[in-house]
Amino acid sequence: MTAAATRSLAFATMFNFRDIGGYPGLDGRTVRWQRIYRADSPHRLDADDAAAFDALGVRTVIDLRRPHEVETYGRIPPADGFEYHNIHLRHQDWGEIPYQPEQGAARYLADRYHDLTEQAADGFVAAISLLAEARTAPAVVHCMAGKDRTGLVCAMTLSLLGVRDSVIAEDYALSNAGSERLLAWLRTQAGNDHLVPVPFFSCPAEAMQTFLTELRQRHGSVEGYLRTAGLSADRITELRAHLLTQ
Repeated sequence: MTAAATRSLAFATMFNFRDIGGYPGLDGRTVRWQRIYRADSPHRLDADDAAAFDALGVRTVIDLRRPHEVETYGRIPPADGFEYHNIHLRHQDWGEIPYQPEQGAARYLADRYHDLTEQAADGFVAAISLLAEARTAPAVVHCMAGKDRTGLVCAMTLSLLGVRDSVIAEDYALSNAGSERLLAWLRTQAGNDHLVPVPFFSCPAEAMQTFLTELRQRHGSVEGYLRTAGLSADRITELRAHLLTQ
């Protein structure tokens, strides 16, 4: 596996941006590099970061945030060369579900991820359907912090490509460093000195491992969940054709 230091791309105004390529997948093939990037929100891009972003040749930006988040904070500035899609993963506001420290961050997050799969199945199908189209790559998938909604879309995509759960969980946990950078930046901003519940900025590998295990218990497999939700077999074939090495 490629080290996190070389997998991650450095930006001054994004804190959790990385490539999900390079992982072992189906039939001895490998997930292709420079096809899907995962990120926190790029609405903060300054001029230098915008130039570095443009150099990646991104064709598609998939924004998983709620419409009110987009309205409040803004979106990546429009530019020629990429399509922008806001795919809202509808789910209950986590602020309405108190975190109890005795349950632990991993259990809390796995439960919230379960809720997302129950409440936002159509959104997961829409996002992964876009990623399945070769014309959309390179694509950037992002939410606000780039760890939860983005983490689930990327986890399901990697699972369809044959990446092992343990590796998917390791990739998910790489967001700990990015979340720490984002949280440090947020604390420098006026009005952002309040306490944040631990799970909102933590990414224990156990949370993703537990989620994937329990999703299989309910649906047989990640593919089974997505097929039931409406993702076609043809789309899965397309996804594997262009995102795995030959």
